[in-house]
Amino acid sequence: MEKLVQLAKILSDSNRVKIIALLYREKELCVCEICDTLELSQPLVSRHLKQMRETKLVQTKQSGKWIIYSLGKNKILYCFLDTIQEDIANLPKIISCATR
Repeated sequence: MEKLVQLAKILSDSNRVKIIALLYREKELCVCEICDTLELSQPLVSRHLKQMRETKLVQTKQSGKWIIYSLGKNKILYCFLDTIQEDIANLPKIISCATR
């Protein structure tokens, strides 16, 4: 029951839902790609990702100087994401850090 409550809290913020949806669509992203694509500040995105990491909704890996984020394994989250496929497709295109 507690996992469902934690997930509901995470999904109660539209920016966190957008971040999760981007990660679902793109599979792996760094913070700068999320910030630039959603036009959100780096501190805000990092704070949201920290909350999601603490609840194990996202996982990280190091790639050179970058920390790469991806979704963790959460059946309930994937059921939710499956229901918003059309909205996920309409998210902005990724702005790559490599183009900076």
